[in-house]
Amino acid sequence: MMRTWQITTVTDAARARIALARLAAAYGVPTLERTRLSAGLSAHLRQCLTKGGTWRLTLNLAGSPAEEGLLHAVVTPSPEAACSGEPPWEVTVTCPEAAEAAEAGTVAEDPAALAEALLGADEDTAVVLDKLTEQEDLVAFHREELHQTNQGVLALHAELDAAGRAQREAFAAERSARNEAESARRRLTFLADASAVLTASLNHEEIVRRLPDLLVPEYASSVDVWLFEHDEERKRSTPHPAAAVLAARTGRPQYAADHPGNLPGVDDQPPSALDPGRPLLCIPLPTRRAPLGVLTLTPPGARWDPDDAVMLIELTRRASIAIDNARRFEHNRDIAETLQRALLTDLPSTPGLSLAARYLPATYGLNIGGDWYDAFRQRDGGLITVIGDVTGHGLHAAVMMSQLRTALRAYAVDGDSPGRLLTRLHRFLHHLQPDLYATAVIARFHPDEPSTLTWAAAGHPPPVLRLPDGTVRTLDAKPGAMLGIPLTQEIADHTEQLSPGSTLALYTDGLVERRAQGIDPGIERLAQALGRFRSQDLDADLESAADRLLDPLLSDSQRDDDVCLLLCHLQGDARS
Repeated sequence: MMRTWQITTVTDAARARIALARLAAAYGVPTLERTRLSAGLSAHLRQCLTKGGTWRLTLNLAGSPAEEGLLHAVVTPSPEAACSGEPPWEVTVTCPEAAEAAEAGTVAEDPAALAEALLGADEDTAVVLDKLTEQEDLVAFHREELHQTNQGVLALHAELDAAGRAQREAFAAERSARNEAESARRRLTFLADASAVLTASLNHEEIVRRLPDLLVPEYASSVDVWLFEHDEERKRSTPHPAAAVLAARTGRPQYAADHPGNLPGVDDQPPSALDPGRPLLCIPLPTRRAPLGVLTLTPPGARWDPDDAVMLIELTRRASIAIDNARRFEHNRDIAETLQRALLTDLPSTPGLSLAARYLPATYGLNIGGDWYDAFRQRDGGLITVIGDVTGHGLHAAVMMSQLRTALRAYAVDGDSPGRLLTRLHRFLHHLQPDLYATAVIARFHPDEPSTLTWAAAGHPPPVLRLPDGTVRTLDAKPGAMLGIPLTQEIADHTEQLSPGSTLALYTDGLVERRAQGIDPGIERLAQALGRFRSQDLDADLESAADRLLDPLLSDSQRDDDVCLLLCHLQGDARS
């Protein structure tokens, strides 16, 4: 179906618009599409009328009435119009329904019909406006929904940002805690290692020398140790800061600087007049009685970390304990060494018999023990030589050794044999000190026969005998048990006939015993060393021979035990 309208006036345009609207409605074009079609046509016709001339509106419906078709509208100028070359305006809409074309597209020329048609157009417009209102409401709804979504997103972003900040703060706190734990571990490790170094020595001067090596440069740039007992030697050349003097008087650490130290347990003082530009930390060296001195330090940087200051105070306390223990040890050692050396008597002079003795205190650990030697004459002219070792170290062992020496001399007045003397010493020690033991070897040279040797041993390393021809053997006859053990024993005597030029070596276990090897290899080494001497050298200078014997035997020793050696040499003309 095709329809055509000639449009020259506004009324023609209105009738054409009404006809198009009615046809579109008749063919089921939706209201929105119909209104859009009518509005578009009205706008174009207005432009056409403005230009003038005659215009032609052609409507063409494609498709059968039983099928859905297309309504095609075209506006073109009339062939005779001046603007006939202008391109046509055209639009196509879908027509879902069929209708009677003649009745639907008829528009009466009555003005009332035109008004009615216009009112019908307004109804379409109202429907469109209703649709528009619905769309606006929908848009408003979606806008509100979008706003709420945006608010939710913003809230989520805020929560995520807060969670991120909290996580960063947690990471920072964890990192800070880890750094603090690592610093604490480092300080505790240093404190433990430094304490082990300080307590490893029993020489207080060595401990004082080690302190700067431990603290510089990590915890201090300089270290000064002021010991009160050395003050007389130093005060003429080294004045002490006022803070150090105050620390000595009060027993509290002092910090002297031009700024507060804010160190725990430390009092702040003005800067030192001796060196105002350097902060000083003066820590007393405490003991149970009174401070030993003051440790004065300067910081490695501008100032100390408070935790480092706490660690330095604790280290100073431990250093003070180590110094005090070392001084106590040195005091007891000096007393014991003085007592022990006073009890080591001069050897008697005997025709035809040379004696040489050596006593060497240990150089490692508690270097005074109960090792001793003695040689004296009995009333019948016999010569008693003895060497022994009291268990333990220190002043108590030295005192016990002196008591055994005195008791032995008292018992020997009666003229008893070595075995009998050791038996009496065993009973004496067990009665006097049940928890203390000793070992000893006694050798007696007879007055009428110096070549006859009677000896006895109680738990002691066996004597070593060098014969004139250089042969060496160990006198390993069955000895008695240690002196003082809770056992009743009678210690037997043993007799040897000596030839001129023979040499008897009595010694303590410090000469021959090594921790890694035991005692037997050491006795063998002693025998070999003694066998390398010539008899004429022993006749000529037994003292020198004693020194030459000790040197190779002690070359591998840590000297953690006393050493005693007593050589007894029968003079003779033998050559070997």
